[in-house]
Amino acid sequence: MDCIFCKIVAGELPAAKVYEDKRFLAFLDINPINKGHVLVIPKEHHEALTNTPVDILKDLIAIVKTLAPAVVSGAGGAGFNLGVNNGKVAGQLVDHVHFHIIPRLDNDNLHPWPGKQYAEGEKESYAQRILKSLES
Repeated sequence: MDCIFCKIVAGELPAAKVYEDKRFLAFLDINPINKGHVLVIPKEHHEALTNTPVDILKDLIAIVKTLAPAVVSGAGGAGFNLGVNNGKVAGQLVDHVHFHIIPRLDNDNLHPWPGKQYAEGEKESYAQRILKSLES
């Protein structure tokens, strides 16, 4: 088993757990963006959001919804970011689907992503391309 998260689930590697049931686990990220940054995973291995069964995702997001306020409160935060990196190019470092709950603090110096602008007519072109991809 090469998956670090599967090794945590199996008890082969330590983790600072904040939630666990038969199907899911949540623990502190070892490289937190802010202290209190939590990862929430299904114990069953699925590489990415796009190949995880919908029933697992529904239960996973319900746990995220329950945990997020506790993460914010426990970290002394004022809000949170919820993230899922899907694929290496998107920053997914562990090929096991996981949600990041990142507590946000006043003046934590984390900045929103920079926005980009569409050229004239480009927005409609991208919308059509996405719609076409949904149909295939």
